Amino acid sequence: QVQLVESGGGLVQPGGSLRLSCAASGRTYSMYAMGWYRRAPGKQRELVATISREERTNYADSVKGRFTISGDNAKNTVYLQMNNLKPEDTALYYCAAFTRDGTTWGQGTQVTVSP
Repeated sequence: QVQLVESGGGLVQPGGSLRLSCAASGRTYSMYAMGWYRRAPGKQRELVATISREERTNYADSVKGRFTISGDNAKNTVYLQMNNLKPEDTALYYCAAFTRDGTTWGQGTQVTVSP
């Protein structure tokens, strides 16, 4: 099993920045990728960004050029740097760890973008 602990959410004004962190523990050797997803009020959970152990990245079109995902394999931690935040980025952000046995989800961290 893999356990995930997210941090870094909060309230920020439009145009501001936040950095989310997700630390993995447990059977981290079984992970082949990690990622961030989000669920806005009244909407389904959607992909934000993913990163593989080989550091291949994938982004949702809505965040390209504004968000950057990065990882520290030694610390089993993945980060999401979010710049130029918009009100539509308001959501509960979930960290995910992908293993051959399935996907592990974090508890989520709230990001609110409001004047």
